[in-house]
Amino acid sequence: MPLDRERILDAARQCYDPEIPINIVDLGLIYDVQCDDAGNVTVKMTLTTQGCPSAQAIPEQVRARVAAIEEVRDVKVEIVWEPAWNPSMISPSGRQVLGLEV
Repeated sequence: MPLDRERILDAARQCYDPEIPINIVDLGLIYDVQCDDAGNVTVKMTLTTQGCPSAQAIPEQVRARVAAIEEVRDVKVEIVWEPAWNPSMISPSGRQVLGLEV
C-alpha cells in the first residue's frame, strides 16, 4: 500500500490531547502533512495553547504513530503557532463528540 496523506492522518488520529476527548486530527491541530517516495514524512502541527502541558508528549505520540507505518523511514514533527489554533478548526465530527453546534 503506498504511503499517502490519508494513511499518515489515520495514524495521527490515534493521538489525543489528554484534556479533550477527540483525536488531534479532528481537533484541527494537524496543519500539513508531506511525504516523499523515500518514506520521509513531515507533519506540521500546532497545540491548543503555547503553554499546553502536553507540549512534548503530543508531538512525540504523533512521531511514534507515524513512524509505525511500515513504509515510513523518517518522521519530522514541526510545531507551528501560525495560524493560532481556535475552536472553529474542530471538524464537524469532533464538534458532535464535544456537543458543540454543528
